[in-house]
Amino acid sequence: MKKTLLLLALTTGAAVAVQAQELTAKQVPAAVTAAFHKAHPAAKQVKWEKEDGNYEAEFKQGAEELSVVMTADGKLLETETEIRVAQLPAAVRGKLTSAYAGYQVTEAAKIVTAATGATTYEAELRKPGKKMDVIFDASGGVVKTEADDAKADKK
Repeated sequence: MKKTLLLLALTTGAAVAVQAQELTAKQVPAAVTAAFHKAHPAAKQVKWEKEDGNYEAEFKQGAEELSVVMTADGKLLETETEIRVAQLPAAVRGKLTSAYAGYQVTEAAKIVTAATGATTYEAELRKPGKKMDVIFDASGGVVKTEADDAKADKK
């Protein structure tokens, strides 16, 4: 029984570690850093992560906080720009009020998919012991929900 629990704990820890891995700039492929610096020459405080085989750069550009996700060959997949909660579309704010009562919106972002130009909105929600990210379309429809109770305990 102890071996089973230990194996389960190790497997869960490994899965979390693989999901998002912090990287140094030297660990990012040259094609990714070249494409990133060409598109964002004024980027400051760049932090890299590898997630699902792609590379994400979180950075500041002027007064904005952004992140971009790129493939290993430097192709842009999406751009995420942090926004104020008040800048979320009215339909999204309405859905947050009606369907997520009891949660506080701690962060909001606008996400643009490079291939299609489609825009979605992300709200990071938190209440004691729970944290989740919810992605909405502009009309307030839920596109994706990702609970992350482990991160909620850390903050």
